[in-house]
Amino acid sequence: MCETKSQKPEVLGLIAGQGRLPFLIAAGAKKAGLKVICVGLTDTAGYNLDKEVDVFYTVALARPGAWIRKLKKHGVTRTIMVGRVPKGRLFTRRRILHYLPDWRAFRIYYWRLRRKDKLNDSILSAVADELATGGIILEDSTLYCKEHLATSGVMTAGQLPSSVRDDIEFGWGIVKKLGELDIGQAVAVKEKEIIAVEAIEGTAAMIERAGRYCKSGHWTLIKASKPQQDMRFDVPCVGPDTVRSLSENGAKCLVVETGKTIIIDKPDTIKLADQLGISIVGHSS
Repeated sequence: MCETKSQKPEVLGLIAGQGRLPFLIAAGAKKAGLKVICVGLTDTAGYNLDKEVDVFYTVALARPGAWIRKLKKHGVTRTIMVGRVPKGRLFTRRRILHYLPDWRAFRIYYWRLRRKDKLNDSILSAVADELATGGIILEDSTLYCKEHLATSGVMTAGQLPSSVRDDIEFGWGIVKKLGELDIGQAVAVKEKEIIAVEAIEGTAAMIERAGRYCKSGHWTLIKASKPQQDMRFDVPCVGPDTVRSLSENGAKCLVVETGKTIIIDKPDTIKLADQLGISIVGHSS
């Protein structure tokens, strides 16, 4: 009788930026029985992420050719790309010399984007297209963290005042329009007035700005996906740091989109929000 070889576990590629999300994806994929091959972007990937995956490489931000080579070395095709890359790093005067891009990076920026507007979504889509030419196929970034997605209704204790519900309805269409224009994913609202709009600085900096402008507090943060959200990348995320910052800056409510927003470490984030008096609400389009 011939012996059968033990079947190797399926592999998943992980392209990792900043934050907690790459850790959650790695844990979810490992739980699903996958071997995780991770390329962490230099000066961006989280500390100790290498201990949560099977294979870890550090790669340069502007060298997607290296990402492909490292992943293909381990037979990877299916890949998830998550984690923040501060947009400010892409707008430095010396970005070309600093990041030393490879030919694939030049092709993304100067060929794939030549007829596009270089908005954030266009760049990410161009990156995905370039990776695909090398056999690396990006997948839905929420596949292995479904339990952390926002659910409908009030997820924290207590009920919302009618004034907050009015602010939510007022601000929802506005934040969706911002997403459609690829400006940002969040707005701060109080008494049907827009206090702040998220732009290139990101949600965290916008929360601090809203706190400076609204000294009386009791404002609401609304964060939503783009109308045609590509779930492969740039999916809205909130977490404990978001809740702490909202509390420190006078907010009282956080509204996120049901099924399209990741709540990092969801049980812990909701517990912290209850402790700090921040309501978390899931809203559908």
